[in-house]
Amino acid sequence: MSAPTSTALTPYATLLGFTRYVDRTGPTKATFVGGLRKQRASRSGFNPHGQFVKALKADIAFHTGGSHLAGVADLVKPRWRPLYQALVPGATTWLHSLGDAAAIDLAQTRDALAMLGDLPVKVNPHFGIRYADGHAEAVRLHFDEAPPSEEAVLATLHLMARHMDAVLPHAQPVLVDVRRGAAHRPPDGVRSDQVEHWLAGEAAGFRAIWSTAA
Repeated sequence: MSAPTSTALTPYATLLGFTRYVDRTGPTKATFVGGLRKQRASRSGFNPHGQFVKALKADIAFHTGGSHLAGVADLVKPRWRPLYQALVPGATTWLHSLGDAAAIDLAQTRDALAMLGDLPVKVNPHFGIRYADGHAEAVRLHFDEAPPSEEAVLATLHLMARHMDAVLPHAQPVLVDVRRGAAHRPPDGVRSDQVEHWLAGEAAGFRAIWSTAA
């Protein structure tokens, strides 16, 4: 699913962009949204993690337990090797935590468009996992040097769960902190209506900043 496009640059966020916005406070929110808007206007942006995700998915799909991850740093340009070398150990730890490699399979996920008030947010997991007992997880990866904040985890998992019928029916959302090899799942005792109210307020702020940045 592609981003909405128009000469007016209607407000729009990816799941990553929105959760990074939620993480910020005060004036840094406006600076961040302004940067997103400029990036959208110039149609710029590059994903340095593409080969890494491909290798991780291959290890799951072919039950190879990390052999694709082990060699992926040698396949990318030298400028990206330090990044990949920093990511591989944690990703391998997480992969092994899933249990017997032969007992898990890669599952196809689909993107969804979440509406938070009038703000469209693209919900885009990296891939899905299906276990031998039939249960499934939709996985979003967190690559940053700093671990995800509680707010970022909550927003990511809530929006994925909210649209799971479209993303990967009957699956559970998981946010994997790649560098630390840690998986975050929805916490107990969180009221969905309260999260919706909070995210609606954040989305309204995002839209307002986007408009004033024009």
